[in-house]
Amino acid sequence: MIIEYADRVWRGESDDSVVDAGMQGKGVQSITEGLGWWPGFGNVTAFETEGELVLFDTGGSFSAAKLHEDVRAWTRAPLTTAFYSHGHIDHVFGTGPFEESGPPATIYAHQAVVERFERYVLTNGYNSVINQRQFQAAGLRWPTDYRRPDVTYTDALTVRRGGLTFDLVHAKGETDDGTIGYVREHRLLLPGDLFIWVTPNCGNPQKAQRYPREWVHALHRMAAMNAEIMLPGHGAPIFGRDRIRQALLETAEWLESLITQTLELLNAGARLDEIVHSVKAPERLADRPYLRARYDEPEFVVRNLWRLYGGWYDGNPAQLKPAPEAVLAKSVAELAGGARALADAALKALSEGDERLAGHLAEMAALAAPDDTGVHRVRAEVFSARAAGELSLMAKGIFAWAATESRQRS
Repeated sequence: MIIEYADRVWRGESDDSVVDAGMQGKGVQSITEGLGWWPGFGNVTAFETEGELVLFDTGGSFSAAKLHEDVRAWTRAPLTTAFYSHGHIDHVFGTGPFEESGPPATIYAHQAVVERFERYVLTNGYNSVINQRQFQAAGLRWPTDYRRPDVTYTDALTVRRGGLTFDLVHAKGETDDGTIGYVREHRLLLPGDLFIWVTPNCGNPQKAQRYPREWVHALHRMAAMNAEIMLPGHGAPIFGRDRIRQALLETAEWLESLITQTLELLNAGARLDEIVHSVKAPERLADRPYLRARYDEPEFVVRNLWRLYGGWYDGNPAQLKPAPEAVLAKSVAELAGGARALADAALKALSEGDERLAGHLAEMAALAAPDDTGVHRVRAEVFSARAAGELSLMAKGIFAWAATESRQRS
């Protein structure tokens, strides 16, 4: 059953990724003897070996009880070991119910996971706000308590549990604390979030630095492992060495194309604005079901590359020490004949199909007249239209949040 399902996802006949529910809620799926796949928002891989339960990733706090229930229906073996592929909260909160009913497990992770948890505590309020916006979850509160790893490593580590060998390798990509897992006995690759069935989450506008070149290197390294099964941190399994290699190498090609184009323009002295509007993803890969820009998108990756290599100055001298946005907006509104005139211009641009220009004008109008309900109605209309027209979750979330802000003031 699971092989047939994975084949449908591969062919683009079913959706299962970081933004698609897929088989979430259907319990532990048996891959082979002693190997189970628990599909959730963050997937969990379960192993039963010589009377022990081992987990690779542990899901989020919101799914911990369900994970425990489903795994216990699959095996009663005590949890002895867990691995974190990285420190994002949808991967590190599922051991609690197991440890409440049994002895503590030994948790392994890269050493930077500990530093991530410390940063999360420092930026708790900010992470609450940006994730409310990104996922349209107004009640979301960022956690402050974390189940920290018991054993950390720097470059590589091999762990033997029961009859299984877990080879761990550090990789940067979406995060700086990533772990690639490989289980020799199953010819199993565990890429964490280095493969999520959509374009790489390598430019997220509201999150910390991503590492595109290192991500490409990690994809090539994983392809060279010649695994027969790949169980990603999000999305469906992939079976067969050829398919796994294709998915990984084409993802690397997609990302490397953006890197090459961006660096060529950056090295030629182009401004960020020119680069953002010039770099394009490779057309030949546009039909791949694992390279759809459903979560992140190419122009965000370009901005992340600029941040990594070019700093925060975007090449526009007016932006080096700019006037406050509201001051600039009021000045432009005066020139245009008032904030309502800007709002009218925004609606005109929207009707003509220029949603980007409409967004600028609507935002300026609202900054120039923050208490004008009519202006906010226009801003809500513009950003609702922008949200509806976007494919990536990140763009949809930010635009929809802006629309909601103005609805509440109109």
